[in-house]
Amino acid sequence: MAWVHIVLLTLLPTMVILNVLSEVESAAVKDGKVSKPQESPAQVFRTASDASNFFKRRGRRSYKSANEYNAEQRVQLAATERRREYYEEQAKEYETHREEERDEQHERRRQMMAQWWQYHYDGYYPRYPWHQAYV
Repeated sequence: MAWVHIVLLTLLPTMVILNVLSEVESAAVKDGKVSKPQESPAQVFRTASDASNFFKRRGRRSYKSANEYNAEQRVQLAATERRREYYEEQAKEYETHREEERDEQHERRRQMMAQWWQYHYDGYYPRYPWHQAYV
């Protein structure tokens, strides 16, 4: 039980120090100036006037401008091109893999047949009678 007391006595000051340090803003001395909180580049919440201006730009049923339409078309064409290139690359890799597999299988089959011929026709007699030399 003494080791439990030792562990608790070492953990308690570390927890107190961590809690105190988490509340400290910084170690620099303040010069009395009030600093504004820094704004993040991507604001999630907007003011009401900004939000209303955003929705007033174009209504739901209004037509898209030519620039918007062209930009969407370019994005779709680029996505289609990337998709086509990806599938072509996948098909090429698959074809290469299949060709390598066929080559390996052919080589294994050739070695197997060579071993079989060597075992069965090991120079005792020719493989076929019509392969004999003419006398």
